[in-house]
Amino acid sequence: MERSLSLTLVTDETHALIVAIANQKGGVGKSTTAVNLAAALAYQGQQVLLADLDPQGNATSGLGIDRSMIEASMYDLLIGDITLVDVIEPTSVRNLHVVPATIDLAGAEIELVSMFSRELRLKNALKDAIGLYDVVLIDCPPSLGLLTINGLAAADEVFIPIQSEYYALEGLSQLLRNIDLVKNSLNPELDVGGVVLTMYDARTRLSADVAAQVRAHFGDKAFRTIIPRSVRLSEAPSYGEPIESFDPMSRGAIAYRELGREFIQRHKTE
Repeated sequence: MERSLSLTLVTDETHALIVAIANQKGGVGKSTTAVNLAAALAYQGQQVLLADLDPQGNATSGLGIDRSMIEASMYDLLIGDITLVDVIEPTSVRNLHVVPATIDLAGAEIELVSMFSRELRLKNALKDAIGLYDVVLIDCPPSLGLLTINGLAAADEVFIPIQSEYYALEGLSQLLRNIDLVKNSLNPELDVGGVVLTMYDARTRLSADVAAQVRAHFGDKAFRTIIPRSVRLSEAPSYGEPIESFDPMSRGAIAYRELGREFIQRHKTE
């Protein structure tokens, strides 16, 4: 995709809402949620930046970005001396841009160790998003290392996807402890902003039981919208499209569209 950017001031607000999407458990629909929530918000008129902080780069490829053609990436933003505007790439979705990730980002975890303000590199870089975007979504890697800490330190809140399967809540206590650690030492405003159930299968008692556990544990932080298990959701990334453009009438597209509406409404009333 040819790099063609036209960034203009979209808001008089002094701050874009920055949300880290995190769960150290792999395979929970984290990148799927990052891509499709970002697209849903963009289709609903929000100016959205998706920052891919995962070396696997699933959010990048899921939006049709050819990683082999990227000149500058999240790695360069964290390790180098370039600015946010230098790494932003357009997508096929109007109002949606991405800071792409390549496999080089895997080395950043080690290189960051010796750097000054290593936990705040992303936070400082995202200051340039002020006035350009309404929402910045950060797709964190499925681990609790320095990359994820950078994501949490930069965010106003954490959005946690939880799969509707056995052991769904396993490991969440460690994630919540890390959120508290970052809150106490780096980012006093950080909190869990929302929890969304993914891969929900209405035919099974297990999914209903997990949903009940999540709602009992997180209360109002759990979104009403539930993301179903869907073949079309699994197929969309291979075409480099969010589900909204790949199959807008599918159950997955309808669910993420509703999640986007609920997300916007929730933040309007806060």
